Amino acid sequence: MTDGSNSETDALLTLYDKRRHDLRTFMEGVLTYIGQHPDLNSPNNQVVHSYKSRLKDREHLRAKILRKLGEGREINSENLFNEVTDLAGVRILHLYQDQFRYIDTVIREKIDEGDWRLAERPKAYTWDPENVEFFQRFDLTVAQKATSYTSVHYLIKPPRADSPICCELQVRTLFEEIWGEVDHQINYPVPTDNVATREQIKVLSKIVGAGSRLLDSLQRVHQADQ
Repeated sequence: MTDGSNSETDALLTLYDKRRHDLRTFMEGVLTYIGQHPDLNSPNNQVVHSYKSRLKDREHLRAKILRKLGEGREINSENLFNEVTDLAGVRILHLYQDQFRYIDTVIREKIDEGDWRLAERPKAYTWDPENVEFFQRFDLTVAQKATSYTSVHYLIKPPRADSPICCELQVRTLFEEIWGEVDHQINYPVPTDNVATREQIKVLSKIVGAGSRLLDSLQRVHQADQ
């Protein structure tokens, strides 16, 4: 498939429709396993603050396919699920940056047990040099983004090597979620061309970074008093 004709795009959407149940079932398993894992929800170590999931909206998928085609990417029935890996998505939110290590451990254990596999090495996206140093302690590809975005992404798949099912798992702090939600509403998928809005989004990212550090400092002070 090399163009964006309606019939070809509709055929890919129909293929997605046929996989929606399998995608949803796998996605809900990932969501429940991490979101309700006892090691992340014990009274003395409440790591997971909240969690949510979603399947990609059909029209949003159409727009994404057309964008990729416009970039010169080849998308067809054979590679759709490899080219578009965020059809199913889970987001895990936590309060303090240091809590990430507990979530990462739970994910890695599930992979080591053979129940899940990674489609690629997990990636940490951030604009903040201090966050780069933090994420480099883990088995992650760390990328600094000029967009002020901060989040860790895992592409989780069932153990069968040829399975087309994939769930994008995002892990981030609540402060980072605030920035992400605002940016997504204003600046995605088409970036805003309003200079003032772009500058304010950057300022918000700085406020989010400062807030995250303040929370981490409060946690350390509180723990020292215990």
